[in-house]
Amino acid sequence: MIEILGKTNIDFIGKWNYAFIFSGILVLIGILTLVQIGRGQANLGIDFAGGTAVQLKFDRPVQIDEARRILSSNGFPDAELQEFTAGNKLLIRVKKQNTIQEDVANRLVRIFEKEFAENRFVVDSSTAIGPTIGQELQKKAVIAIVFSMIGIILYIAVRFEFRFGIAAAVATFHDVLAVLGILYLLDKEITLLIVTALLTLAGYSLTDTVVVFDRIRENLKYRRRESLEQVINGGINQVLSRTIVVSLTVVLVLIALFFFGGEVIHDFSFTLLAGVIVGTYSSIFVASPILIVWKGSRGRLLRRA
Repeated sequence: MIEILGKTNIDFIGKWNYAFIFSGILVLIGILTLVQIGRGQANLGIDFAGGTAVQLKFDRPVQIDEARRILSSNGFPDAELQEFTAGNKLLIRVKKQNTIQEDVANRLVRIFEKEFAENRFVVDSSTAIGPTIGQELQKKAVIAIVFSMIGIILYIAVRFEFRFGIAAAVATFHDVLAVLGILYLLDKEITLLIVTALLTLAGYSLTDTVVVFDRIRENLKYRRRESLEQVINGGINQVLSRTIVVSLTVVLVLIALFFFGGEVIHDFSFTLLAGVIVGTYSSIFVASPILIVWKGSRGRLLRRA
């Protein structure tokens, strides 16, 4: 592995109280976001808020940027567009509006008939997603996240020890809530694709935390005369270069997706990008210090995991 920093001796555990204050603010924002989502006050996508999806098949390819500009100028600035170049197809998704209006599907068809008069098309499909379906999807998304957290606790409890499992689960919950809060503050649309990204970053955060815990567990066996703070600090410093190398590698890929991946996965890549940064932070400043808090700031070594 490339060793970027060399041997370090940073007192991460000594700053856990400041980290917990910062993390507490992030988690509080995330919890408020969950409340707003439950009330339907957040920027929910068509999957959760309901709306209309229309798929058109054109005779010739359509420039997606031109289609987006036309929809924006005709009263649909937030329409989601997805292009299928193989069959010259264009999927348009429009969220349910708060105001009463004419049938959205017919209005979209008329707009394209007018603006793309020389490029004939047929309506492949037209689907209306009601609020009941959206609420059901919200419920299933929450269930998916909760069950994934339970699985994390059980895995870490068997792999290490129960307190390690709780620490990893708390850090993962922290990451999901923190990123959700960031999305809410930036008014990003919450869709099923975003839920997928949140579950993905939960897995990434767990992997990063397990690497740190593995080194801490090894040090517990061979550094018995040191305090728990020294053991945990040493473990974090020993894997710090590895953590930075892995995180930077993933970040470079996500930056490429963010800038060049297209409008469809723009928010998805942003969510993962924020998640990797928050996940790396939590592995060092959230998961490991919880072991200290559990045992007490002056506690001796944990029993062999």
